[in-house]
Amino acid sequence: MTSILTNNGAMVALQTLKSVNNNLEETQNQISTGKEVGMAKDNSAVWAISKTMESDIQAYEAVGDALNFGEATVAVASSGMEQIVETLKEMRELAVAGVSQNVDHAKIEADLAKKKEQIDSIIDSASFNGANLLDTAVTSQLDVLGGISATADVITVSAIDTGASLSTGTIDALTSANADDVLTQIEALLTFAIDSAAQLGADSNRLSDQNDFVSKLTDSLKSGVSTMADTNMEEASARLKALQTQQQLAVQSLSIANQAPQTLQQLFR
Repeated sequence: MTSILTNNGAMVALQTLKSVNNNLEETQNQISTGKEVGMAKDNSAVWAISKTMESDIQAYEAVGDALNFGEATVAVASSGMEQIVETLKEMRELAVAGVSQNVDHAKIEADLAKKKEQIDSIIDSASFNGANLLDTAVTSQLDVLGGISATADVITVSAIDTGASLSTGTIDALTSANADDVLTQIEALLTFAIDSAAQLGADSNRLSDQNDFVSKLTDSLKSGVSTMADTNMEEASARLKALQTQQQLAVQSLSIANQAPQTLQQLFR
């Protein structure tokens, strides 16, 4: 029925145009922001899940930073202990030479004294950001957060008690009479240093493995959030073109509907 009071065709065309415009605005916003679900009103369930996952991502990134710090601290200590091992091996060679009677024991002792100073210097220098795992007087242990559960995911790296077990002060001054004893003392320190270097190497691997796991887990969470909330640009682009076409047609339909009263007027002429 055609009415002079109500243009039903124009009303329908107008509602269609409004709907198309709303969808077009939504699609344009998704393309510009890159987010299909950017607000709770877009999809409350997906939005809530994605925000929880984003919070976990931030937490795991902080864990990754802590693990990087832990790795660096252990790496410095491990490098220092490996250098101490090499220095003690050199000292053992000197002590072996000192066992012979026809050598300059004073010269060998002077060389050993230099090596002792070198070891003490390495221990003092093996510090990273205030933490020194080769000096229990500075750092007794290093607690590294390895996950987002603060009570269950702490990795503890114990410091090496070099003060008690790797003190160069326990090595006697070498003479022709005590060369065998000095060699035994150095070999004991070397054994301790090798075991300590192995321990630090194991700690380093533990931190590295956990860091790799956390990194992969973070990437997986990011991928999950992207799948749920990010805009599929190919689909959005195709939808945008379709909506632009629908908008043009809706405008034409509204224009035609608005001309209906003019047609009705012609009936009374």
